[in-house]
Amino acid sequence: MSGIKEKVIVITGASSGIGEATAIHLAERGAKLVLGARRADRLQALCERITSRNGEASYRITDVQRREDLAALVSAAIERHGKLDVLIGNAGIAPISLLDDIRVKDWEQMIDVNVKGVLYGIAAALPVFRRQGCGHFVNILSTAGIKILPTMAVYAGSKNAVRAISEGLRQEAGANLRVTVISPGIVSTELASSMTDPASRDRTQSGMAGMAIPPEAIARAIGFAIEQPANVDIGEIVIRPTAQG
Repeated sequence: MSGIKEKVIVITGASSGIGEATAIHLAERGAKLVLGARRADRLQALCERITSRNGEASYRITDVQRREDLAALVSAAIERHGKLDVLIGNAGIAPISLLDDIRVKDWEQMIDVNVKGVLYGIAAALPVFRRQGCGHFVNILSTAGIKILPTMAVYAGSKNAVRAISEGLRQEAGANLRVTVISPGIVSTELASSMTDPASRDRTQSGMAGMAIPPEAIARAIGFAIEQPANVDIGEIVIRPTAQG
């Protein structure tokens, strides 16, 4: 099935930023959404916004660090709609810092959210896709994994781990499943709020000023990948501000 209308799409990290913009974009094109994130108030407000515009969306509180939460999110989509067409692994954090700072807890959390969260999503959705004989994984990476910069070693490593996992998944997927990775550059989101190092947070916020593109730009790229015919697999999209080096 090509297009977006009537597709059942699960989005993690849906309460703000790229996830929120993607939910709105896809809902406007007729997708049936099941949204996951930790902030129930934000999810509820987003679902109400979508349904007030005649869209279809439901939500479940989801912490991607918990495998059972991802399993429950996918199950909620199946129970409500009878199928799952797309899983968008968008949840991510970026508490970047110099390795010399030895912020081990931040490193561990990036691995738990950015890498294990994606793996838990695959574990939940892949058996469903196999039973259906179709399905599409869309994983959100970062240009930080393409151009490695100081303070971003672990963050970039987590994103490149997902890049490798996604490519392995694509090669194992066969002719009926699709796998896409999206690598955004500097985007106007709340990602800096996850940074525990004040210097890194200030540099990031300063760098975003006047350069960051809106999350809606990433949402359109995700929509483009999803709407392709079933036998067309968009492997990777890199999307960044023209001013980003």
